[in-house]
Amino acid sequence: MTDARKPQDERREHYGWWVDIPTRWADGDPYGHANNIIYYSWFDTAVTRMLFERGVIWLPDSPSIGLCVESHCNFLAPVEFPQTVQAGVRIGKLGDKSIRFEIGLFVEGRETPVAAGYFVHVYVDRAGRRPLPLTETQKASVADLVLG
Repeated sequence: MTDARKPQDERREHYGWWVDIPTRWADGDPYGHANNIIYYSWFDTAVTRMLFERGVIWLPDSPSIGLCVESHCNFLAPVEFPQTVQAGVRIGKLGDKSIRFEIGLFVEGRETPVAAGYFVHVYVDRAGRRPLPLTETQKASVADLVLG
């Protein structure tokens, strides 16, 4: 979700890392679709899984942890049980101490997202919660996902 592109103009090819997330019956609200907070849960699941798989963080030993300091979601279409959410992740900005993760949520048969948004994580030391520079290994682990 870059500043130049509207959320509804996002496409699957704009994202480089993917995970399927099944919906649960409990995700629904009285209106018959997934509640808005569930979309943030899907964002968090996608980003965290990507970080673990790529070795950016590893718990409980990781010397730094990413704290979410900013988030945003554009809700574009409803999701209902039993759909599977296909979450795409890319890096909007890779800074010295922070990463902006941009997430697109899609469902089967739809080329435009049902939601698009981002998280900004600042990396801090585990004990003191003071910002730490990302290591070169951490940066290299996600470099292929940076918008270019």
